[in-house]
Amino acid sequence: MVEQFSLFDAPQPLARSRASSEIGAAEVSPDIAALGRALARGAYLGTSSWAFPGWAGLVYDRPAAESTLSRRGLVAYSRHPVLRAVGIDRTFYAPIGSRDFAAYAEQVPQGFRFLVKAPAAITDAVVRGERGRAAGDNPRFLDAALALESFVQPALEGLGDKAGPLVFQFSPLGRALTGEPARFVERLHAFLGTIREGLGGAPALVAVELRDPEVLGDALAAALDDVGARYCFGVHSRMPSVAAQAAAMSALSPGPMVARWNLHSGFGYEEAKAQYAPFDRIVDEDPDTRATLAKLAAEAIGRGAPAFVIANNKAEGSAPLTVIELARAIAAAGGEGPRA
Repeated sequence: MVEQFSLFDAPQPLARSRASSEIGAAEVSPDIAALGRALARGAYLGTSSWAFPGWAGLVYDRPAAESTLSRRGLVAYSRHPVLRAVGIDRTFYAPIGSRDFAAYAEQVPQGFRFLVKAPAAITDAVVRGERGRAAGDNPRFLDAALALESFVQPALEGLGDKAGPLVFQFSPLGRALTGEPARFVERLHAFLGTIREGLGGAPALVAVELRDPEVLGDALAAALDDVGARYCFGVHSRMPSVAAQAAAMSALSPGPMVARWNLHSGFGYEEAKAQYAPFDRIVDEDPDTRATLAKLAAEAIGRGAPAFVIANNKAEGSAPLTVIELARAIAAAGGEGPRA
């Protein structure tokens, strides 16, 4: 049976004087507080980053600049009763060291988890030039030694038991690789196997997110199973629906569920950003994605495995509100822990 956060475990807003410069947690309604208490401990829901001024009143007790929230907002964020995880995206653009990871971990309570993206220098098959255009083959693509040294080991060392999924999100691979998916799967299997060996038995949840549906299928599921890795459902315009991804990956053994709800279907990132800013309300509901993610999460939790779902503002308009609605759907689908 999956444990539940007890009433006494629920993070409380920091008390502060009006003169304090610290960012406090927004007050939440009784029903959201109750939702946080009812949701199973294995449900790790959160947002992609936390530095959004439009979240004043939703996550933070007052408006603050993005730079201020980036430096000092995580403590308040982690006190929201439903936000038990957060995605760190900056590592996709450049590695950070174990001290930086440790600084994040020190700001959040026990039971909180971080989903961290691997550097694109490892997961992009090409080197990107101006405006992201391909400028040649990437010699460090699927370099397991680099991945261990610059990403996996610093993340695990710095985050400790607050480390959640370490996600290798692959940019579109290009026809040279997707034309023969089996060859890419072989390379990915060898890469992940070397990482697993490099861990020397240390626990780590490694997941793979793709932008090429051609690669999905039984061969990928077998490769991930063999090295103890998971598939990360990516909600993105380049990928089929979550339900279709789940069907394609049905041969994957039961285990932790990992998903990144990145983008509303049919929108590009810049289009969604312009449509949804300042991210303080749900603009375009996506009930089908929510229901499927809730079902997959509840199934994992019911088996005693954790479920990690990270939502972006560009999924429906406001990531915190998306997470709250997803939490309600998970509870309705059976993903509740025992009541206190």
